[in-house]
Amino acid sequence: MRIGLILNPGFQSVCFGAVAAFDVANKQAGERLYDVRVLSEEGGLVASSLGMQVMTNGFDDAPYDTLIVAVGLEIPTSSPGLVRLLRAAARDARRVAAICLGSFVLGDAGLLNGRRATTHWRYAQALQDRFPSCHVDMDKLFISDGPIWTSAGMTAGTDLVVGMIERDHGSDVARSVAKGMVMYHRRSGGQSQHSTLLDLSVNEDRIQRVLDYARQNLSETLVIDDLAEVACLSPRQFTRLFRSETGTTPAKAVEALRVEAAKLMLEQSRLPIEVIAREAGFANRERMRLAFGRVHGEVPRAIRNEAGPLATL
Repeated sequence: MRIGLILNPGFQSVCFGAVAAFDVANKQAGERLYDVRVLSEEGGLVASSLGMQVMTNGFDDAPYDTLIVAVGLEIPTSSPGLVRLLRAAARDARRVAAICLGSFVLGDAGLLNGRRATTHWRYAQALQDRFPSCHVDMDKLFISDGPIWTSAGMTAGTDLVVGMIERDHGSDVARSVAKGMVMYHRRSGGQSQHSTLLDLSVNEDRIQRVLDYARQNLSETLVIDDLAEVACLSPRQFTRLFRSETGTTPAKAVEALRVEAAKLMLEQSRLPIEVIAREAGFANRERMRLAFGRVHGEVPRAIRNEAGPLATL
């Protein structure tokens, strides 16, 4: 399969880490499953955001199974030539993909119309505003909607490529590639882009200590008195300080941490839902179902079904 990595000037060099998964797949299989070519609109040397220059081939009439767009750290400007190429590729190539903010280039080419897509969470609303007919889901590491693939952050491009390898050659090959790249348990396309602990980022050491303790002991009851004791505060002082630092209550924060942990287990394991509920501290699946409804607006079973075969990795 011929893969074309299209570099925009100022591209992030981490994109090569993503396409390296194709190289690992070749090595693991002992044959050339993928032939990766590096492209740009004009050909020749293209500088990355760090100033590193990479030699590229210009666009030509060669057929490509997959084209992947790599850009930089800002919303890119799509050249008319690149837009024309991607529109043609959408007719001829099996799939067209974008890493991180490359989704804006796909949008400019009209490839996101009526489709689901993702991008970096910081720019998700901008993508939605710019392309209103696209359904932007910022809670995904990558999304494949028909022939159009998009990833969230730069490193999520590697998840996207491993997802492609799984689609092409099955979960055993994808698992082997993930292990070869030391990707811990291979994050699935349904995992949230950023951690609940990042959303609850605090400056107060005592509250951070409580959050770390809660995450490590989710299967426990984690009542206010216990959490206050970890913070070395009275329950009343703790509750007041916690809200001022995080903007939420201890109960809601713990629920968010439990939902995050359970969601990861749903996507990356085949543990029974009842077991996951207990492990995450919900006591039973009904309490977990209600919590998922409040946080995600969907039930645990739907999240597991959406993860599909990736949940076994």
